Amino acid sequence: MAVAYKDYYKLLGVERGAGKDEISKAYKKLARKYHPDLNPGDASAEERFKDINEAYEVLKDDEKRRLYDQLGPNWKDGQQFQGGPGFENVHFNFNPGGGGASFGGGDFSDFFETLFGGARRSGGFGSDPFGGFSSGTSSRSRRGRDVEAELSVTLEEARRGGEKTFTLSGGSESPRTLKVNIPAGIHDGAKLRLAGQGRPGTPSGDLFLTIRYAPHATFQVDGRDIACEVSITPWEAVLGARVRVPTLEGQVELNIPAGSSSGRKLRLKGKGLGPEGARGDEFVRVAIRVPDPAKLTAHQKALWETLAQAMKENA
Repeated sequence: MAVAYKDYYKLLGVERGAGKDEISKAYKKLARKYHPDLNPGDASAEERFKDINEAYEVLKDDEKRRLYDQLGPNWKDGQQFQGGPGFENVHFNFNPGGGGASFGGGDFSDFFETLFGGARRSGGFGSDPFGGFSSGTSSRSRRGRDVEAELSVTLEEARRGGEKTFTLSGGSESPRTLKVNIPAGIHDGAKLRLAGQGRPGTPSGDLFLTIRYAPHATFQVDGRDIACEVSITPWEAVLGARVRVPTLEGQVELNIPAGSSSGRKLRLKGKGLGPEGARGDEFVRVAIRVPDPAKLTAHQKALWETLAQAMKENA
């Protein structure tokens, strides 16, 4: 039966006189480019990946390359081919070799079998960029794909760290409940790897979680620093006071200096985000809360008027 001739040199983009190092370099470059894991769902890339693996399997082996070269340079890629002299009764033993990990790849082509025989019956080829076959079966053994997802954490969780349970759902898979250890002080955008929790395979892929800070009702984030607002009365602003303010670890007392104006920022050192020893600060912005005139009693209003008159006299 006639099959389509394959120009292995053309497939790897090298000349017929290329040395082993040049062939290996060309193969590695193309294998990375067309790897199925980098081109999910791209059938043409997968076919190209198979072709370059097959070409490399022939050209890296002195004996197979010698036999292939006997066909001569006159054959054109895709031309119908029915074998050639010197290939009668040729059969290679396709046992695992090369010591490389298998990334999949599939069976050899009919053209390859016409030349060398038995590849499809004895085993598929691997696609390790550093050489080697996959072992003893025509079905591919491929590592499961990695999965990426985002995990929302509160600012409190980010500061203290600890174990967090979450549900992973999406695609055709059923929702899964998983646990992950959040390092204390983790930053927004950090990635965590859960080995073997990606797509099923041999072995299964990994799950990469990107940490995202959830919006907070009290705090705003600026890098490792956080900020919030505290309301004080006019007399606290004038006379000074100690007020309770929120932090990511509970409330603390903060000293408001006398004469503080609205908008003044006070710092709580080390109360922000980040790892121990390198944590940011918390900035508390002062906001003066004015009493509602509609709720003032006659006595309170009179006192404010007396204060106003006194302040005018001292102006």
